[in-house]
Amino acid sequence: MSGAKLPEEVYKIAEDIKTMRIRGAGRIARAAAKALMIAAEKYQGPRSIDAFREYMEAAASLLKSTRPTAVSLPNAVNYVMRAIREREYETVEDAISAIIKRAESFIEYSKKATQRIGEIGSRLLQNGDRVLTHCNSSAALSVIIEAWRRGKDLEVYATETRPKFQGHITVTKLSEAGLTVTLVPDSSVRYLMKKLDKVVVGADTVTANGAVINKIGTSQIALAAKEHNVNFFVAAESIKFSPHTVIGELVKIEERSPLEVVPQDYLDRNPGIVIRNPAFDVTPPEYIDAIITELGVIPPQASIMILVEEYRREIRDELLRATSDIEE
Repeated sequence: MSGAKLPEEVYKIAEDIKTMRIRGAGRIARAAAKALMIAAEKYQGPRSIDAFREYMEAAASLLKSTRPTAVSLPNAVNYVMRAIREREYETVEDAISAIIKRAESFIEYSKKATQRIGEIGSRLLQNGDRVLTHCNSSAALSVIIEAWRRGKDLEVYATETRPKFQGHITVTKLSEAGLTVTLVPDSSVRYLMKKLDKVVVGADTVTANGAVINKIGTSQIALAAKEHNVNFFVAAESIKFSPHTVIGELVKIEERSPLEVVPQDYLDRNPGIVIRNPAFDVTPPEYIDAIITELGVIPPQASIMILVEEYRREIRDELLRATSDIEE
């Protein structure tokens, strides 16, 4: 590396993302952008552009390694890093300033995108709707809370979302906003579905064919909603659309520690038992009625249009890389 050590704050943010102290795809993306900004602000290495670029690439690699599934993370990192990947600067100070400005613009856009999704998505909820949400999504919460603020009387249910119980965060935020909300076990969803009108969830990744990767259990909820003819909506910022999937790259489903499921002493007492803990699953596009983005409401099959419009450069780079790999 350049010889400059990354600031401790950057390592802490990376660890907080990895251990889910920072959770939710949008929050993860903003945290990554902030970490890059901190890295740039506190750079103490050689005053050469190459050394600074190497230092920032190390920070980018560290952050991207923390969570393999949420595409908002690499999208955020790549957005900020374009400041030094695609432009040349005369001084390190100029490059540092460019990173900081790009990180700040990303964080601001991300926050506004969530607010805009709430404004757009709230129109899809009607007065008296009984609504279910899963896990803890800023975008999904924005839709529900904005609908309530516009005077729509909603009956809201939230799953516990085992094994990390992100649903507890969700019900707290909904309650603090003024809504009455009911917390339910994940396993009760099919039983409850016949009483519901809408489902609103977030997304960690949206693929080119409109499939949605989200917290484990989402696909089961979507299947139950389809069975009962209940509208299933996904709220997702455009930073959650994956340009890599345009060329057929598969999204890696993160497997997390078995200690999130059972305590260590249980494993010690039962050495022959294997614990699986996949963090996400895939909901096919045919189970999704619409995806709510800050750019508008689209059918899942139109995801490729968002990708082409927003990620032309990344798709081009992916195609060039794939072509190069084939030739080699």
